[in-house]
Amino acid sequence: MKAAVYRSYGPPEVLTIEEIEKPAPKDDEILVKIRASSVNPAEWYGMTGLFLARLGNGLLKPKDTRLGVDYAGVVETVGKDITLFKPGDEIYGARSGAFAEYVCVKNHIYPKPANITFEQAGSAAVAAMTALQGLRDHGKLQAGQKVLINGASGGVGTYAVQIAKALGAEVTAVCSTRNVDMIRSLSADHVIDYTKEDFTNTGKRYDILLDIAGSRPWRECKRVLNPNAHYVIVGAPKGNRVIGPLGFIIKTRLASLGASQKVIFFVASFKREDFLLLNDMFERGQVKPVVEKAYPLEKISEAMRHLGTGHAKGKIAVTMR
Repeated sequence: MKAAVYRSYGPPEVLTIEEIEKPAPKDDEILVKIRASSVNPAEWYGMTGLFLARLGNGLLKPKDTRLGVDYAGVVETVGKDITLFKPGDEIYGARSGAFAEYVCVKNHIYPKPANITFEQAGSAAVAAMTALQGLRDHGKLQAGQKVLINGASGGVGTYAVQIAKALGAEVTAVCSTRNVDMIRSLSADHVIDYTKEDFTNTGKRYDILLDIAGSRPWRECKRVLNPNAHYVIVGAPKGNRVIGPLGFIIKTRLASLGASQKVIFFVASFKREDFLLLNDMFERGQVKPVVEKAYPLEKISEAMRHLGTGHAKGKIAVTMR
């Protein structure tokens, strides 16, 4: 089977397509023919060799040469202990090494909602989980609260706008001019074009700031936060090659010491109950994954390069034949 492999750290060109052995499922596993996956910032940092990423995957060259987490596809075969799925079922979830034609999975397997495509389902796991858990678990979102999403037009942002609305929030989204109409179509209550208006100087205050862009320092963000508000950091500028976005996160945490507002940074985890909630939101039409473009597996380097620009609209999918 074909799979994306990288044997050294570097720019997107280090990713190559190789023929590797097709996996065989164990008794408690499912063999999935992958139809789509998507690229995420974590894969960018792993590929380029951010120092902190190297600590877990080899200082000089990667020990694990495979990338990709999100997946959607069709059940090919099942192990003898599998009873919930059968060949032909359309599924999605999360599994490392998903930039490939096949993968074996035993956890985080869920039926694909019929009203979303493989490309949309293959973009869901990381970004949607990050948006949901950032808002609900770490932002402590309650219906009727005011939420500000800085960096609303990317993968996490487009999910966050819709999930916040589904949870009953009043949503203000920050994006650039070219994305204003798209964000409005996702039912944001208010949209701020950051090229024309400074969201930290509007005089408005919010209960939650979900910061995906990391474009403004704490002293400015604090102006828009109510006392006891939650400032949830999801993304940040790439920073240097040693600690990358952690520089922004550490600086913000230190600057906010003593403030009444709570500053949080987290990494999403995959939970069954959260996947089931997302499935319900998909099926009800409350949340619709936004995919800007789909690249075939053979052009995975182009997909990663697109992600690296920092200007993707929604998610960037990777498709398999």
